[in-house]
Amino acid sequence: MSGTVDRWTTTLRRAWRAGTLWPWCLAAIAAACGYAVATVFHPGYLSADSNTQLWQALGDEPVNDWHPPVMALAWRIIIQITGDFSAMAALQAAVLWGTLWVLAQLGWKKTGSRGLSLAVLAVGFAPHIMNLTGVVWKDVHMAYALLAVFAIALTVRELPQDRTKTRWALLVLGVLFLAYAALVRKNGIPAVIPVFALLVLAAWPAPSRRRWLAATGVFVAVVIAGSAGVSAATAPLATSVYAVIPVDDLVHVLTPAQVRTAAEQAGASADLRDHLVTTAVNCQKQHITSDAYLQCYPHRRPFDVTYLNRHADVLVRMWTQQMPQHWKDYAEYRVRVFTKLLFQTNQVFWNGTHVNAGARLHPEVQKEPLNDTLRFALQNYVTGFARDLPMLFQGWFWLAVSLVLVLRRRRTGPYTRELRLLGASSLLYILAYLPTAPESNYRYVYWPALSGTVALALIAITFVARRRAAADGPAGEPDAHPTVPSAGRAPEAAPAGPREDADVAV
Repeated sequence: MSGTVDRWTTTLRRAWRAGTLWPWCLAAIAAACGYAVATVFHPGYLSADSNTQLWQALGDEPVNDWHPPVMALAWRIIIQITGDFSAMAALQAAVLWGTLWVLAQLGWKKTGSRGLSLAVLAVGFAPHIMNLTGVVWKDVHMAYALLAVFAIALTVRELPQDRTKTRWALLVLGVLFLAYAALVRKNGIPAVIPVFALLVLAAWPAPSRRRWLAATGVFVAVVIAGSAGVSAATAPLATSVYAVIPVDDLVHVLTPAQVRTAAEQAGASADLRDHLVTTAVNCQKQHITSDAYLQCYPHRRPFDVTYLNRHADVLVRMWTQQMPQHWKDYAEYRVRVFTKLLFQTNQVFWNGTHVNAGARLHPEVQKEPLNDTLRFALQNYVTGFARDLPMLFQGWFWLAVSLVLVLRRRRTGPYTRELRLLGASSLLYILAYLPTAPESNYRYVYWPALSGTVALALIAITFVARRRAAADGPAGEPDAHPTVPSAGRAPEAAPAGPREDADVAV
């Protein structure tokens, strides 16, 4: 018996020294941390938006496209599988910590540093990341889906060249995550594009124009097919939610008298005209600078989600007629709202489950109350950091990080291209809010904060990898890209996997 124990002990010691045991240790640590975070948030923090989507997911309200139907459908499927609405928040934590584990073990392989691999996992405990992990929001879903694609791309890049089936399976999974990100947050398309490029370049580091066109066509087809499938499964009511942006611009750029004139010129009904004028007056009196449709518009009860859909054409017509004439005031207004998003970000912590006045919290949520002790502990943790390190929760900081990632040219290392594309994704996503930002909520910059934090961890890994390569000998810098199949090789010499055809290789 003692001999068997000694053999097991010797084997484990050898595995520990060789490093083969550490990825499994990382997996156990990630699983434990993910479970702990899911426990803190159980059964999930809900806002008015997520409460509405829960009603839709359970079939108690018709689905509409004010919020992403794909999220309601995904939640419905999860509830059907698990029988519990809280599985959605748990799944969010699982996706985040599973992705961080993949990145951590990739960093371990690059550097051999247990400390750095643990630092990658620690991203999940960062106050500006953990604060929204269990909040059921589309912003969180988009961020975690994009981060998962990033981890998949790095994994594909590092795969041995003979792992053809694994490579293709991961590419398919990456495309599905990307499609979900595009469908769950439609203004997130600018953020999706660089991550899509990152996935393509992981499989084909020098793709030809034909390869780019083919990959783009496949991705667009998947998104269109996914959108059609979601619509067929949910039959969402049309709401034309995009029309809230013209409402904001019109009532803040024009005076109430100008709003009345613009409405009459565009052929608006008397009811819509009077409501827009009242909205402009209300916003001026209450000093509300954005989100006019929800904050200042005189709605009837109950809230009619299809109201905008009936007037969207007139609102867009008013916008196209008036904004070119008042372009200077329009630019100034949009800069004002955008700078508020960058420098006065609010809602850094969503404190539990809350719904709007007059709205009903779903009975299923009432059956599973939050753990107030853990909620207060999390609140103290997040708000304490927001007080002492406010830049972590401000859009300007993550905009600056993304600019550095994109514009720094002298950086070398194993993740040079990936970091630049990750920065481009964050940069484009933030800039996309310049003409569209409705409020200054932190969740609008959650993806830039998450990607920027991961990028900083990868920069540390790159630095250690460079020092390690320099210490190993005169070989110099590690190659920024993995060895890939050459398009011009003969079939018997070319390794398996996605590769360029000989006639289209660059």
